[in-house]
Amino acid sequence: MNTFQRSTTNIAAWNLEGFDGISDERIDRQVEGLTMLDAEVVALVEINPLEALDKIKAGLQGNGLNYHSSLIQQSGKLHIGVLYKEGVEVFNPRLVADSDLGDPDKRKAFALDIRIGKFDFTIIVVHLKSGRALANQRIRDEQAKIIFNFIEQTRTNGREDIILTGDFNMIPGQDISNFHFLGGDDVMDFLSSWDLQARFSHILDKGRANLLDGFAITRTFSKEYIRGSLRLFPMHWSMDIGRENYRDTVSDHLPFMATFRIDRDSD
Repeated sequence: MNTFQRSTTNIAAWNLEGFDGISDERIDRQVEGLTMLDAEVVALVEINPLEALDKIKAGLQGNGLNYHSSLIQQSGKLHIGVLYKEGVEVFNPRLVADSDLGDPDKRKAFALDIRIGKFDFTIIVVHLKSGRALANQRIRDEQAKIIFNFIEQTRTNGREDIILTGDFNMIPGQDISNFHFLGGDDVMDFLSSWDLQARFSHILDKGRANLLDGFAITRTFSKEYIRGSLRLFPMHWSMDIGRENYRDTVSDHLPFMATFRIDRDSD
C-alpha cells in the first residue's frame, strides 16, 4: 500500500567513519546530521559497532523521524546497513557472495529490493578495498568484477532499475580499471563522476579532499531519476560547524543524495 503522497523520493548514502568505532558523542552528531538530511532511504557504511545503528534509529525517532533498518552482519568489524522510513517496502536483503574475495576483513556488498510508491528498484551498497597503491586497485578490480556479475544476474532476472552506491574508494580519472569493471560494457552510469566532478566527498587533513564515494544507476534507469538531482549534502555547512570540526566530530565523509520519481515505474 502506498503511504506516500509525494511524487518524488530522496535516496542517500553516507560513510559513518566507523573504522575505530563510533562513540555515543559522535552518534549524537550523526543523528543531528541525518535529521537534516531527511532522506527516505539512507545507505550507511562503516557501521561499527553493530548497536550503533540502533542508537542512530533511536536518536532519529526522538527527533520525530521513524526509520526502520536492514543489515546483515559481516565477518569483520565494519558493516553495511540501510535506513528506510515508514512506508518504504524492503524485500530480500542479501550479501553479494564472494564480493569480499574470501577475506573476512573485507566487506561483501549488501543488496536489497525496495518499493516506494510505484517505484521499485534494487540497491547495492558497497564498501570496496581502500588504498591508493596499485595492489589495492587490483583488489578493487576483482571485487568490481564480482559485483558487476551480480548486477548482470539481477538484470537477467528482470530487474533493470539498479542503484549502486556507497564508498567506492575509487577516484574518477585515477582508478579507471575499477570503474571499467564495475560499470561493465556501458551498463552503469556513474552519475557522481559526471555531475560532481568539481566536488569532494572524503575530507582528509591539511585541507585535502577527494571524491571517493560513488553513486551510479543502470542506464535503463533514466526515466525515474531526476536529472541533475544528485548532490553532495553539505552536512558540515548545515550543522554550522566548519569542515575540519565536522571531520573530527561527525565523519570524514559527506553524504550523497539523489531524487527519483515514485509516481510511475517504467520497468
